[in-house]
Amino acid sequence: MAEAKVVDSIKADIESVWAELGNFSGVKAGPGIESVDYEGEGVGMTRSINMSNGSVVERLDVHDGENKIFTYSIINEDSVLPFANYSATIRLSDNGDGTTGVDWTGQFESRGVEEEKAVKLASGIYSNAINNAKKVLES
Repeated sequence: MAEAKVVDSIKADIESVWAELGNFSGVKAGPGIESVDYEGEGVGMTRSINMSNGSVVERLDVHDGENKIFTYSIINEDSVLPFANYSATIRLSDNGDGTTGVDWTGQFESRGVEEEKAVKLASGIYSNAINNAKKVLES
């Protein structure tokens, strides 16, 4: 099983970061994403991220607002991403200085590509999401 991990810090309080990164239904269409469809609410809900070459269907498995942790998994076997048995967890921590620590860790088996490439792709996805949150929260 491969692991991709990104640890970073955002110059914003933990509640603001949680509102941005902890919002499972916050993914919107944009570069590379044609549309996003949501079904259900809370733990067990799904989101279908639709791209030109296919889709990724993710399920919210854990959403703990008190401890600022959430876990999601990819549930469609025909996902366009090169991951099988994928699960990722985002953990936020209050750094005590007005900033928030972000730990985003995914575990999966690479599918159709070398493990190193799959890890690099997952890490890039996590970094992009964190950087987008920084743009919103640090401006």
